[in-house]
Amino acid sequence: MKIYNANKIIPGLIIFLGLITFPMWYNMGKAAPPPEIKFDTPVIQQMAVKQCVLPKADMRTGHMQLLNEWRTQVVRNGYRTYVAADGKEYNMSLQNECIKCHSNKTQFCDQCHVYAGLQLGSVPYCWTCHIAPKEAK
Repeated sequence: MKIYNANKIIPGLIIFLGLITFPMWYNMGKAAPPPEIKFDTPVIQQMAVKQCVLPKADMRTGHMQLLNEWRTQVVRNGYRTYVAADGKEYNMSLQNECIKCHSNKTQFCDQCHVYAGLQLGSVPYCWTCHIAPKEAK
């Protein structure tokens, strides 16, 4: 079996495969370390029991699902109170409940979003309706 124009096709395939696999072998072994989250806001420091709405592991992986559920319950159904598993009640509000404790947006929200692959220039859709917190410098 004869390959016509093999002197052009084979180098072309090698270059194509090299370009397609470039991101994988270029970044091999360069995993970014997870961010150091800052929990040192004044409100959190004053809390006797430092506890969030859900356990830390659940908040890391499912905070957007929780916020989406809250949005649906508040906007569509008119419910404003969330009862946690321990029976404690929370106001279903990003600005009045979450940002009250986590007011350090650049050190809290932004670091994790960048680490997870959300580009720095893009804005999570939370801030299309809500006002981003003003941080003290």
